[in-house]
Amino acid sequence: MIDTEATTAMKSILLCFILLLSSGSVVAQDFTTLEARINSAPESRRQFMVDSFLTLVGDFPHFENDTTVYLLYHGSANEVSVAGDANGWNEENSPLKRLSTTDLWYRMERYESDARLDYKLVVDKQWILDPRNPYTVSGGFGPNSELRMPAYEPPTEIIPQNAIPHGRLVDTTFSSSALGNSRPVRIYLPPGYDQSSSGCPLVLFHDGLDYITLARATDVMDNLIHDGRIPPLIAVFVPPVNRTAEYAGSSIDDYARFIARTVIPAIDRSYRTLQNPASRAVIGSSNGGNIALYLAMTYPDVFGNAGAQSSNIIGDIFMGFRDGAQLPLRRIYLDLGTYDIPILIPLVRSFIPILQSRGYTYRYKEVHEGHSWGSWRARIDNMLEYFFGDLVDVTSPPPRPEEGIDIRGMAPNPADGHTILTFTLARNSPAHIRLHDMTGRTIRQLLHSRMDAGEQRVRLNLSGIPAGTYFISVISSFGAVSALLRIR
Repeated sequence: MIDTEATTAMKSILLCFILLLSSGSVVAQDFTTLEARINSAPESRRQFMVDSFLTLVGDFPHFENDTTVYLLYHGSANEVSVAGDANGWNEENSPLKRLSTTDLWYRMERYESDARLDYKLVVDKQWILDPRNPYTVSGGFGPNSELRMPAYEPPTEIIPQNAIPHGRLVDTTFSSSALGNSRPVRIYLPPGYDQSSSGCPLVLFHDGLDYITLARATDVMDNLIHDGRIPPLIAVFVPPVNRTAEYAGSSIDDYARFIARTVIPAIDRSYRTLQNPASRAVIGSSNGGNIALYLAMTYPDVFGNAGAQSSNIIGDIFMGFRDGAQLPLRRIYLDLGTYDIPILIPLVRSFIPILQSRGYTYRYKEVHEGHSWGSWRARIDNMLEYFFGDLVDVTSPPPRPEEGIDIRGMAPNPADGHTILTFTLARNSPAHIRLHDMTGRTIRQLLHSRMDAGEQRVRLNLSGIPAGTYFISVISSFGAVSALLRIR
Protein backbone atom coordinates (compact mmCIF):
# COMPACT_ATOMS: atom_id res chain seq x y z
CA MET A 1 0.00 0.00 0.00
CA ILE A 2 1.37 3.40 -0.99
CA ASP A 3 1.90 5.84 1.85
CA THR A 4 -0.69 8.68 1.71
CA GLU A 5 1.82 11.42 2.52
CA ALA A 6 4.22 10.19 -0.15
CA THR A 7 1.35 10.07 -2.65
CA THR A 8 0.39 13.66 -1.86
CA ALA A 9 3.99 14.82 -2.23
CA MET A 10 4.37 13.02 -5.54
CA LYS A 11 1.20 14.64 -6.88
CA SER A 12 2.50 18.05 -5.84
CA ILE A 13 5.81 17.48 -7.59
CA LEU A 14 4.09 16.15 -10.70
CA LEU A 15 1.80 19.19 -10.81
CA CYS A 16 4.78 21.51 -10.46
CA PHE A 17 6.65 19.70 -13.23
CA ILE A 18 3.64 19.88 -15.55
CA LEU A 19 3.36 23.59 -14.89
CA LEU A 20 7.02 24.06 -15.66
CA LEU A 21 6.86 22.20 -18.95
CA SER A 22 3.61 23.72 -20.13
CA SER A 23 3.07 27.25 -21.35
CA GLY A 24 5.34 28.58 -18.63
CA SER A 25 2.35 29.18 -16.38
CA VAL A 26 2.99 31.11 -13.25
CA VAL A 27 6.23 29.40 -12.29
CA ALA A 28 8.19 30.52 -15.33
CA GLN A 29 6.64 33.99 -15.35
CA ASP A 30 6.42 34.76 -11.62
CA PHE A 31 9.50 34.03 -9.57
CA THR A 32 7.67 34.99 -6.36
CA THR A 33 5.20 32.18 -6.95
CA LEU A 34 8.03 29.73 -7.57
CA GLU A 35 9.68 30.84 -4.33
CA ALA A 36 6.46 30.33 -2.37
CA ARG A 37 5.88 26.87 -3.83
CA ILE A 38 9.41 25.74 -3.14
CA ASN A 39 9.29 27.04 0.44
CA SER A 40 6.04 25.15 1.07
CA ALA A 41 7.19 21.91 -0.59
CA PRO A 42 8.78 19.04 1.37
CA GLU A 43 12.47 19.77 1.84
CA SER A 44 13.44 16.59 0.02
CA ARG A 45 11.68 17.83 -3.12
CA ARG A 46 12.83 21.46 -3.26
CA GLN A 47 16.02 20.88 -5.21
CA PHE A 48 14.10 18.85 -7.79
CA MET A 49 11.74 21.80 -8.33
CA VAL A 50 14.71 24.16 -8.75
CA ASP A 51 16.38 21.82 -11.24
CA SER A 52 13.13 21.61 -13.22
CA PHE A 53 12.86 25.40 -13.23
CA LEU A 54 16.44 25.74 -14.46
CA THR A 55 15.77 23.26 -17.25
CA LEU A 56 12.88 25.40 -18.42
CA VAL A 57 14.47 28.87 -18.21
CA GLY A 58 17.85 27.94 -19.71
CA ASP A 59 20.25 30.89 -19.67
CA PHE A 60 20.46 33.58 -16.99
CA PRO A 61 19.49 36.29 -16.12
CA HIS A 62 15.77 35.50 -15.96
CA PHE A 63 13.39 38.21 -17.20
CA GLU A 64 9.92 38.35 -15.77
CA ASN A 65 8.81 41.30 -17.92
CA ASP A 66 10.41 44.18 -19.83
CA THR A 67 11.74 45.85 -16.68
CA THR A 68 12.04 43.08 -14.06
CA VAL A 69 15.03 40.76 -14.03
CA TYR A 70 16.22 38.06 -11.65
CA LEU A 71 19.98 37.70 -11.30
CA LEU A 72 20.59 34.05 -10.47
CA TYR A 73 23.47 31.87 -9.39
CA HIS A 74 23.24 28.07 -9.31
CA GLY A 75 25.83 26.35 -7.19
CA SER A 76 27.18 25.68 -3.72
CA ALA A 77 28.23 28.86 -1.90
CA ASN A 78 28.19 30.59 1.46
CA GLU A 79 27.48 34.04 0.08
CA VAL A 80 26.78 35.50 -3.36
CA SER A 81 26.45 39.09 -4.51
CA VAL A 82 26.52 41.08 -7.74
CA ALA A 83 28.83 44.00 -8.54
CA GLY A 84 28.50 46.12 -11.64
CA ASP A 85 27.48 49.34 -13.33
CA ALA A 86 24.20 49.50 -11.41
CA ASN A 87 25.78 49.66 -7.94
CA GLY A 88 29.16 51.28 -8.58
CA TRP A 89 30.91 47.89 -8.64
CA ASN A 90 30.39 47.48 -4.90
CA GLU A 91 30.28 43.82 -3.90
CA GLU A 92 28.60 44.60 -0.58
CA ASN A 93 25.53 46.49 -1.79
CA SER A 94 23.63 43.84 -3.76
CA PRO A 95 23.60 40.40 -2.10
CA LEU A 96 21.78 37.46 -3.60
CA LYS A 97 19.46 35.41 -1.38
CA ARG A 98 19.52 31.65 -1.20
CA LEU A 99 16.23 30.06 -2.23
CA SER A 100 15.19 27.98 0.74
CA THR A 101 17.55 25.02 1.23
CA THR A 102 18.40 24.71 -2.47
CA ASP A 103 21.57 25.73 -4.31
CA LEU A 104 19.81 28.53 -6.24
CA TRP A 105 20.62 32.13 -5.29
CA TYR A 106 18.60 35.07 -6.59
CA ARG A 107 18.18 38.83 -6.60
CA MET A 108 15.36 40.79 -8.21
CA GLU A 109 16.14 44.13 -9.87
CA ARG A 110 14.19 46.58 -11.98
CA TYR A 111 15.88 48.45 -14.82
CA GLU A 112 14.75 50.36 -17.89
CA SER A 113 13.60 48.06 -20.68
CA ASP A 114 16.49 49.12 -22.96
CA ALA A 115 19.25 49.06 -20.32
CA ARG A 116 22.58 47.32 -20.90
CA LEU A 117 24.85 46.84 -17.90
CA ASP A 118 28.19 45.21 -17.14
CA TYR A 119 28.37 43.03 -14.04
CA LYS A 120 30.14 40.18 -12.29
CA LEU A 121 28.96 37.73 -9.66
CA VAL A 122 30.92 37.62 -6.41
CA VAL A 123 30.84 34.08 -5.02
CA ASP A 124 32.54 33.67 -1.65
CA LYS A 125 34.61 36.80 -2.41
CA GLN A 126 35.68 35.51 -5.85
CA TRP A 127 34.65 37.73 -8.79
CA ILE A 128 33.45 35.58 -11.69
CA LEU A 129 31.52 35.85 -14.93
CA ASP A 130 27.91 34.71 -14.72
CA PRO A 131 28.34 31.05 -15.74
CA ARG A 132 24.99 30.78 -17.51
CA ASN A 133 24.89 34.18 -19.20
CA PRO A 134 26.03 33.81 -22.85
CA TYR A 135 26.73 37.53 -23.25
CA THR A 136 30.08 39.05 -22.25
CA VAL A 137 31.71 42.36 -23.09
CA SER A 138 35.40 43.24 -23.07
CA GLY A 139 36.55 45.99 -20.76
CA GLY A 140 39.75 47.64 -19.65
CA PHE A 141 40.08 45.14 -16.79
CA GLY A 142 38.99 42.05 -18.70
CA PRO A 143 35.60 40.64 -19.72
CA ASN A 144 32.37 41.25 -17.83
CA SER A 145 29.00 39.60 -18.07
CA GLU A 146 26.48 41.72 -19.95
CA LEU A 147 22.92 42.25 -18.80
CA ARG A 148 20.79 43.02 -21.84
CA MET A 149 17.26 44.05 -20.92
CA PRO A 150 14.58 42.88 -23.40
CA ALA A 151 14.32 46.11 -25.43
CA TYR A 152 18.08 46.63 -25.76
CA GLU A 153 19.24 46.49 -29.38
CA PRO A 154 22.86 45.33 -29.72
CA PRO A 155 24.95 47.26 -32.27
CA THR A 156 25.32 45.44 -35.60
CA GLU A 157 27.87 47.85 -37.06
CA ILE A 158 30.61 46.47 -34.77
CA ILE A 159 30.36 43.01 -36.36
CA PRO A 160 33.06 42.35 -38.97
CA GLN A 161 31.68 41.48 -42.42
CA ASN A 162 33.86 39.14 -44.47
CA ALA A 163 32.09 39.97 -47.73
CA ILE A 164 32.90 43.69 -47.78
CA PRO A 165 36.19 45.55 -48.45
CA HIS A 166 38.33 46.31 -45.41
CA GLY A 167 40.69 49.11 -44.55
CA ARG A 168 44.24 48.44 -43.43
CA LEU A 169 46.31 49.52 -40.44
CA VAL A 170 49.76 51.10 -40.66
CA ASP A 171 51.98 51.12 -37.57
CA THR A 172 54.32 53.98 -36.76
CA THR A 173 55.89 55.68 -33.72
CA PHE A 174 55.75 59.28 -32.54
CA SER A 175 58.06 60.92 -30.00
CA SER A 176 57.72 64.09 -27.94
CA SER A 177 60.66 65.85 -26.33
CA ALA A 178 58.33 67.96 -24.18
CA LEU A 179 56.60 64.86 -22.83
CA GLY A 180 59.82 62.87 -22.75
CA ASN A 181 58.32 59.75 -24.29
CA SER A 182 57.48 57.84 -27.44
CA ARG A 183 54.38 55.85 -28.30
CA PRO A 184 53.11 53.51 -31.02
CA VAL A 185 50.39 54.96 -33.25
CA ARG A 186 48.17 53.01 -35.64
CA ILE A 187 46.73 54.61 -38.77
CA TYR A 188 43.63 53.29 -40.51
CA LEU A 189 43.51 53.74 -44.28
CA PRO A 190 40.07 53.13 -45.81
CA PRO A 191 39.23 50.48 -48.43
CA GLY A 192 40.39 51.59 -51.87
CA TYR A 193 42.77 54.23 -50.51
CA ASP A 194 45.66 53.14 -52.75
CA GLN A 195 43.46 53.19 -55.87
CA SER A 196 42.08 56.68 -55.23
CA SER A 197 43.43 60.21 -55.42
CA SER A 198 40.72 61.82 -53.30
CA GLY A 199 41.39 63.51 -49.98
CA CYS A 200 39.89 61.95 -46.85
CA PRO A 201 38.46 63.38 -43.63
CA LEU A 202 40.47 62.50 -40.52
CA VAL A 203 39.45 61.32 -37.06
CA LEU A 204 41.84 60.91 -34.13
CA PHE A 205 40.98 58.56 -31.27
CA HIS A 206 42.49 58.88 -27.80
CA ASP A 207 42.96 55.57 -25.94
CA GLY A 208 43.41 54.59 -29.55
CA LEU A 209 44.44 50.97 -29.21
CA ASP A 210 41.47 50.33 -26.91
CA TYR A 211 39.14 51.85 -29.51
CA ILE A 212 40.49 49.22 -31.92
CA THR A 213 40.49 46.18 -29.64
CA LEU A 214 37.62 46.90 -27.25
CA ALA A 215 35.36 49.12 -29.36
CA ARG A 216 36.01 47.58 -32.80
CA ALA A 217 36.30 51.02 -34.37
CA THR A 218 37.92 49.70 -37.56
CA ASP A 219 35.02 47.28 -38.12
CA VAL A 220 32.58 50.13 -37.55
CA MET A 221 34.36 52.29 -40.14
CA ASP A 222 34.54 49.44 -42.67
CA ASN A 223 30.79 48.89 -42.34
CA LEU A 224 29.80 52.57 -42.41
CA ILE A 225 31.97 53.28 -45.44
CA HIS A 226 30.59 50.26 -47.26
CA ASP A 227 27.00 51.32 -46.50
CA GLY A 228 27.65 54.87 -47.72
CA ARG A 229 26.93 56.37 -44.30
CA ILE A 230 30.31 58.09 -44.08
CA PRO A 231 32.96 58.87 -46.71
CA PRO A 232 36.25 56.95 -46.77
CA LEU A 233 38.24 58.45 -43.92
CA ILE A 234 41.63 58.17 -42.27
CA ALA A 235 41.74 57.36 -38.56
CA VAL A 236 44.65 57.88 -36.18
CA PHE A 237 44.69 55.77 -33.01
CA VAL A 238 46.92 57.27 -30.31
CA PRO A 239 47.45 55.48 -26.96
CA PRO A 240 48.39 57.34 -23.77
CA VAL A 241 51.69 56.95 -21.95
CA ASN A 242 50.89 58.90 -18.76
CA ARG A 243 47.14 58.87 -19.16
CA THR A 244 45.84 61.02 -16.30
CA ALA A 245 48.56 63.65 -16.64
CA GLU A 246 48.23 63.84 -20.44
CA TYR A 247 44.44 63.78 -20.63
CA ALA A 248 43.44 65.87 -17.60
CA GLY A 249 46.48 66.85 -15.55
CA SER A 250 49.87 68.50 -15.51
CA SER A 251 50.90 67.38 -19.02
CA ILE A 252 47.66 68.31 -20.79
CA ASP A 253 49.10 71.35 -22.62
CA ASP A 254 52.23 69.53 -23.76
CA TYR A 255 50.14 66.58 -24.91
CA ALA A 256 47.64 68.77 -26.77
CA ARG A 257 50.50 70.58 -28.51
CA PHE A 258 52.09 67.23 -29.38
CA ILE A 259 48.86 66.07 -31.06
CA ALA A 260 48.08 69.34 -32.85
CA ARG A 261 51.57 70.40 -33.90
CA THR A 262 53.46 67.11 -34.29
CA VAL A 263 51.10 64.20 -34.99
CA ILE A 264 48.56 65.88 -37.26
CA PRO A 265 51.12 67.71 -39.49
CA ALA A 266 53.04 64.45 -39.93
CA ILE A 267 49.85 62.62 -40.93
CA ASP A 268 49.01 65.43 -43.36
CA ARG A 269 52.44 65.10 -44.99
CA SER A 270 52.21 61.33 -45.35
CA TYR A 271 48.57 60.78 -46.32
CA ARG A 272 45.84 62.43 -48.40
CA THR A 273 43.94 64.19 -45.65
CA LEU A 274 41.45 67.01 -46.10
CA GLN A 275 43.38 69.71 -44.32
CA ASN A 276 40.61 71.85 -42.90
CA PRO A 277 39.14 71.76 -39.38
CA ALA A 278 35.62 70.96 -40.59
CA SER A 279 36.92 67.67 -42.00
CA ARG A 280 38.72 66.65 -38.81
CA ALA A 281 37.39 65.18 -35.57
CA VAL A 282 38.90 64.17 -32.25
CA ILE A 283 37.22 61.51 -30.09
CA GLY A 284 37.72 60.01 -26.64
CA SER A 285 35.96 58.45 -23.66
CA SER A 286 36.15 59.31 -19.96
CA ASN A 287 39.36 61.34 -19.52
CA GLY A 288 39.88 60.74 -23.25
CA GLY A 289 36.70 62.75 -23.80
CA ASN A 290 38.18 65.51 -21.66
CA ILE A 291 41.28 65.80 -23.86
CA ALA A 292 39.11 65.66 -26.99
CA LEU A 293 37.15 68.71 -25.79
CA TYR A 294 40.36 70.42 -24.66
CA LEU A 295 41.99 69.96 -28.07
CA ALA A 296 38.94 71.36 -29.85
CA MET A 297 38.96 74.33 -27.48
CA THR A 298 42.68 75.09 -27.72
CA TYR A 299 43.29 74.12 -31.35
CA PRO A 300 40.08 74.88 -33.29
CA ASP A 301 42.32 75.56 -36.29
CA VAL A 302 43.08 71.81 -36.30
CA PHE A 303 39.91 70.07 -35.06
CA GLY A 304 36.47 71.36 -35.99
CA ASN A 305 34.59 68.41 -34.48
CA ALA A 306 34.88 66.79 -31.04
CA GLY A 307 33.30 63.67 -29.57
CA ALA A 308 33.32 62.99 -25.82
CA GLN A 309 31.83 59.79 -24.37
CA SER A 310 31.12 59.55 -20.62
CA SER A 311 33.47 62.46 -20.37
CA ASN A 312 35.33 64.06 -17.54
CA ILE A 313 35.26 67.86 -18.05
CA ILE A 314 37.83 69.92 -16.16
CA GLY A 315 37.23 73.49 -15.03
CA ASP A 316 39.37 75.02 -17.76
CA ILE A 317 37.04 73.54 -20.38
CA PHE A 318 33.95 74.89 -18.62
CA MET A 319 35.49 78.37 -18.43
CA GLY A 320 36.82 78.28 -21.98
CA PHE A 321 33.48 77.38 -23.54
CA ARG A 322 31.46 79.60 -21.19
CA ASP A 323 33.60 82.71 -20.94
CA GLY A 324 36.01 82.60 -23.86
CA ALA A 325 35.60 83.82 -27.41
CA GLN A 326 33.19 81.91 -29.60
CA LEU A 327 35.11 78.99 -31.10
CA PRO A 328 34.78 78.18 -34.81
CA LEU A 329 33.78 74.58 -34.10
CA ARG A 330 31.53 72.70 -36.50
CA ARG A 331 29.97 70.01 -34.31
CA ILE A 332 30.28 68.60 -30.79
CA TYR A 333 28.96 65.20 -29.74
CA LEU A 334 28.53 63.96 -26.16
CA ASP A 335 26.94 60.85 -24.71
CA LEU A 336 26.50 59.67 -21.14
CA GLY A 337 25.26 56.61 -19.29
CA THR A 338 22.60 57.02 -16.63
CA TYR A 339 24.55 54.33 -14.71
CA ASP A 340 27.85 56.13 -15.35
CA ILE A 341 30.44 57.12 -12.75
CA PRO A 342 28.41 59.37 -10.41
CA ILE A 343 30.85 62.28 -10.44
CA LEU A 344 30.74 62.51 -14.25
CA ILE A 345 26.96 62.70 -14.63
CA PRO A 346 26.50 66.27 -13.25
CA LEU A 347 29.62 67.44 -15.09
CA VAL A 348 28.29 66.43 -18.49
CA ARG A 349 24.72 67.51 -17.81
CA SER A 350 25.83 70.96 -16.66
CA PHE A 351 28.06 71.41 -19.71
CA ILE A 352 25.14 71.05 -22.14
CA PRO A 353 23.45 74.38 -21.19
CA ILE A 354 26.77 76.14 -21.82
CA LEU A 355 26.94 74.76 -25.36
CA GLN A 356 23.32 75.69 -25.88
CA SER A 357 23.61 79.23 -24.54
CA ARG A 358 26.72 79.96 -26.61
CA GLY A 359 25.10 78.70 -29.81
CA TYR A 360 27.35 75.70 -30.47
CA THR A 361 26.04 72.97 -32.75
CA TYR A 362 25.96 69.82 -30.65
CA ARG A 363 24.27 66.47 -30.17
CA TYR A 364 23.79 64.91 -26.73
CA LYS A 365 22.51 61.44 -25.91
CA GLU A 366 21.86 59.66 -22.63
CA VAL A 367 21.58 55.88 -22.55
CA HIS A 368 20.71 53.42 -19.80
CA GLU A 369 24.23 52.04 -19.58
CA GLY A 370 27.38 52.44 -17.51
CA HIS A 371 30.98 53.55 -17.89
CA SER A 372 31.83 50.82 -20.35
CA TRP A 373 33.37 50.05 -23.71
CA GLY A 374 30.19 48.09 -24.33
CA SER A 375 28.36 51.40 -24.30
CA TRP A 376 30.93 53.52 -26.13
CA ARG A 377 31.46 51.12 -29.04
CA ALA A 378 27.72 51.23 -29.82
CA ARG A 379 27.85 54.97 -30.51
CA ILE A 380 30.96 55.31 -32.66
CA ASP A 381 28.66 55.20 -35.68
CA ASN A 382 26.53 58.02 -34.23
CA MET A 383 29.59 60.25 -33.86
CA LEU A 384 31.16 59.51 -37.22
CA GLU A 385 27.91 59.89 -39.10
CA TYR A 386 27.16 63.15 -37.27
CA PHE A 387 30.59 64.56 -38.11
CA PHE A 388 31.07 63.24 -41.64
CA GLY A 389 27.78 61.86 -42.97
CA ASP A 390 27.07 64.96 -45.02
CA LEU A 391 30.53 64.71 -46.64
CA VAL A 392 29.63 61.52 -48.50
CA ASP A 393 30.29 61.97 -52.22
CA VAL A 394 26.98 60.81 -53.62
CA THR A 395 28.16 61.49 -57.16
CA SER A 396 30.45 58.48 -56.81
CA PRO A 397 28.31 55.54 -55.66
CA PRO A 398 30.07 52.33 -54.61
CA PRO A 399 31.94 50.79 -57.55
CA ARG A 400 30.22 47.97 -59.36
CA PRO A 401 31.93 44.62 -59.04
CA GLU A 402 32.82 42.96 -62.33
CA GLU A 403 30.27 40.29 -61.61
CA GLY A 404 27.76 39.47 -58.96
CA ILE A 405 25.07 42.15 -58.90
CA ASP A 406 23.67 44.56 -61.46
CA ILE A 407 20.74 46.98 -61.60
CA ARG A 408 18.98 46.70 -64.95
CA GLY A 409 16.44 49.45 -64.51
CA MET A 410 13.52 51.03 -62.62
CA ALA A 411 10.12 51.82 -64.03
CA PRO A 412 8.47 54.18 -63.69
CA ASN A 413 11.35 56.58 -63.13
CA PRO A 414 10.42 59.30 -62.18
CA ALA A 415 8.24 57.32 -59.76
CA ASP A 416 4.96 58.24 -58.17
CA GLY A 417 4.20 56.11 -55.11
CA HIS A 418 6.03 53.01 -56.36
CA THR A 419 8.57 51.70 -58.83
CA ILE A 420 9.57 48.28 -60.08
CA LEU A 421 13.26 47.59 -59.68
CA THR A 422 14.92 45.01 -61.93
CA PHE A 423 18.32 43.64 -60.97
CA THR A 424 20.34 40.45 -61.22
CA LEU A 425 22.24 38.40 -58.68
CA ALA A 426 25.03 36.02 -59.64
CA ARG A 427 24.17 33.67 -56.78
CA ASN A 428 21.76 33.13 -53.92
CA SER A 429 22.26 35.84 -51.29
CA PRO A 430 20.52 37.98 -48.69
CA ALA A 431 19.73 41.36 -50.28
CA HIS A 432 19.04 44.78 -48.78
CA ILE A 433 17.34 47.44 -50.89
CA ARG A 434 17.60 50.93 -49.43
CA LEU A 435 16.58 54.44 -50.42
CA HIS A 436 19.16 57.18 -49.75
CA ASP A 437 18.90 60.94 -50.08
CA MET A 438 21.54 62.99 -51.91
CA THR A 439 23.68 63.29 -48.75
CA GLY A 440 23.94 59.51 -48.61
CA ARG A 441 21.68 59.11 -45.58
CA THR A 442 19.36 56.11 -45.53
CA ILE A 443 15.75 57.27 -45.82
CA ARG A 444 14.01 53.91 -45.87
CA GLN A 445 14.84 50.21 -45.82
CA LEU A 446 12.68 49.00 -48.71
CA LEU A 447 13.44 45.28 -48.62
CA HIS A 448 15.51 42.73 -46.73
CA SER A 449 15.16 39.20 -48.04
CA ARG A 450 17.16 36.20 -49.23
CA MET A 451 16.91 35.95 -53.02
CA ASP A 452 17.75 33.34 -55.61
CA ALA A 453 20.34 33.83 -58.33
CA GLY A 454 19.13 35.40 -61.58
CA GLU A 455 16.90 38.30 -62.51
CA GLN A 456 14.75 39.85 -59.79
CA ARG A 457 11.77 42.17 -60.22
CA VAL A 458 10.70 43.88 -57.01
CA ARG A 459 7.88 46.37 -56.52
CA LEU A 460 9.06 49.08 -54.09
CA ASN A 461 6.61 51.10 -52.02
CA LEU A 462 7.63 54.78 -52.05
CA SER A 463 4.51 56.23 -50.45
CA GLY A 464 5.18 59.15 -48.15
CA ILE A 465 8.58 59.94 -49.67
CA PRO A 466 8.81 63.65 -50.68
CA ALA A 467 9.48 64.54 -54.31
CA GLY A 468 13.15 64.75 -55.19
CA THR A 469 16.22 62.87 -56.40
CA TYR A 470 17.44 59.80 -54.51
CA PHE A 471 19.70 56.78 -54.75
CA ILE A 472 18.43 53.21 -54.68
CA SER A 473 21.10 50.79 -53.43
CA VAL A 474 21.07 47.01 -53.63
CA ILE A 475 23.45 45.38 -51.17
CA SER A 476 24.20 41.66 -51.25
CA SER A 477 26.76 39.49 -49.47
CA PHE A 478 29.17 39.91 -52.39
CA GLY A 479 28.67 43.46 -53.62
CA ALA A 480 26.64 46.64 -53.76
CA VAL A 481 25.37 48.88 -56.56
CA SER A 482 23.40 52.12 -56.67
CA ALA A 483 21.23 53.93 -59.22
CA LEU A 484 19.47 57.28 -59.36
CA LEU A 485 15.72 57.44 -58.77
CA ARG A 486 13.53 60.50 -59.09
CA ILE A 487 10.24 60.77 -57.22
CA ARG A 488 7.51 63.10 -58.46
